[in-house]
Amino acid sequence: MKQKITVLGPGSWGTTLAQVLSENGHDVNLWGDNPAQIDEINTYHTNRHYLPDLKIPENIKGQKDLETAVKDADAILLVVPTKAVRSVTKQLASIVKNKPYIIHASKGLEQGSYKRISEVINEELPAEKRKGLVVLSGPSHAEEVAVHDITTITAASPDSEAAKYVQQAFMNKYLRIYTNNDVVGVETGAALKNIIAIGSGAIAGLGFGDNAKAAIMTRGLAEISRLGVAMGAQPLTFSGLSGVGDLIVTCTSVHSRNWRAGNMLGKGQKLQDIVDNMGMVIEGVSTTKAATELAEHLGVEMPITETIYQVLYEDKDIDQAAKDIMMRDGKVENEFS
Repeated sequence: MKQKITVLGPGSWGTTLAQVLSENGHDVNLWGDNPAQIDEINTYHTNRHYLPDLKIPENIKGQKDLETAVKDADAILLVVPTKAVRSVTKQLASIVKNKPYIIHASKGLEQGSYKRISEVINEELPAEKRKGLVVLSGPSHAEEVAVHDITTITAASPDSEAAKYVQQAFMNKYLRIYTNNDVVGVETGAALKNIIAIGSGAIAGLGFGDNAKAAIMTRGLAEISRLGVAMGAQPLTFSGLSGVGDLIVTCTSVHSRNWRAGNMLGKGQKLQDIVDNMGMVIEGVSTTKAATELAEHLGVEMPITETIYQVLYEDKDIDQAAKDIMMRDGKVENEFS
């Protein structure tokens, strides 16, 4: 059934998901706070800063005014950086009239509060102003979905009908959606894998090979699982699409800006220079800080995350950091310690 869906955030993933929805026959608005970018979308049907080779469907309407963008929308999809989720959702609370479904595809933890994205949305947008809240996440590079590479992701919600709504709205011959009721696990896996991706990129930048890549991904998954379970997630979620699936795709591809950032760190570049030159948000940098502080608060051991924190925020030599973590006391693997 044709729906009116508004996408908030015309970055690479937001633009690609808008394309998916348009190709599935829905009416799509794409809102952003950069007027020049919206003008480009409407005039040239391109978004060259994020997806230089994509021709955006002409029936996607770029919108500069948030109230206009969400008017009468059946669903609103947030794909804004984690740091913007609270402010954007707060604006929605004052203008939304018709109880749309709320979907988010952002990946991170809020700084200071350590809250997951859905927790932030729940705080700022009362339940009586929406039908349901769904997390859309999984192993998916926008660059590949945009050219119709086969991709599978998860729609997670405690409301099974809301999850099925998202499944039906997005699923097609190249994008398959599974439903899941473990919002905590899906959001935790989505956020924390970006930390491990920085580490994986750094390993490559330092010149290490596949053995090291397998080590950091496997032990990184153990850390993600430990913290996720401590937050209330179901352990099995981390062996699924939003756990090991998202970890694999983010830790092994040059499409991942977190991997690229780590790779440049491993090659000796300074973090601030990397951030300045990337031109896009590197979610793993801020998530590393939030996760390290949260793990300390919950008493969860996360040596890889802590090591990456030391490199990012304490200017620890990255080569020495790799040596130090290898020389930790011996552990029992199946205790996930």
